[in-house]
Amino acid sequence: MAVRLTIGRLLAELTGEFPDLTPSKIRFLESEGLLTPERTASGYRTYSAADVERLRYILTAQRDRYWPLRVIKEALDALDRGLAEPDQPDRLPQVPAPGADPDVPRGTELRTQQALSLTGPELRSAAGLDRGTFHALESYGLLEPDPTGHFDANDLQIATAAARLAAHGLEARHLRPFRTAADREIGLVQQALSTHRGVARDDAATELLTACIALHVALVKARIDL
Repeated sequence: MAVRLTIGRLLAELTGEFPDLTPSKIRFLESEGLLTPERTASGYRTYSAADVERLRYILTAQRDRYWPLRVIKEALDALDRGLAEPDQPDRLPQVPAPGADPDVPRGTELRTQQALSLTGPELRSAAGLDRGTFHALESYGLLEPDPTGHFDANDLQIATAAARLAAHGLEARHLRPFRTAADREIGLVQQALSTHRGVARDDAATELLTACIALHVALVKARIDL
């Protein structure tokens, strides 16, 4: 169980940095809604490590930035909502720059195919598909052999994912919207690339493919509530 501090121990923790800190000031900040300590059954305030850091932030903002309580409240609210401290300490918290999503491959990875050529039986065996599901995936356009009747590394990924979904009752006919959505996304990319040529087209394709996958992943993550 995390250790919680009494107001006396909280003062002992912070008065070295803030000699003017008093119990009455701590209670005042609580009354203003900047601190929300828990209370014991007998009514005594107790403070967590997060409360200590929050109070340190408040006191530092008052002492070093000369911020009024109204501005400090805005800053604390922003931090509570996930905004980040700015590089310049006299500014309010800012929206953090989105980091690269590890679930999103780069466009160059999407466009680079592993050299692999599989027969239908090899693909079925590797993916763990039964013959009926395999042919259903072909009939719904999720698996497409090349002119020689072979399948590539992307087909192996598709077949493996389809097998995992089939184990949960999702049949090939349920997966057709995935193919339709993918075709529409690729159509949009091709339309956007129509004005590009050469190296510029390759660079634009990489950026567009990455952005499309990032948007898809973000939309899925935003709606997951399991």
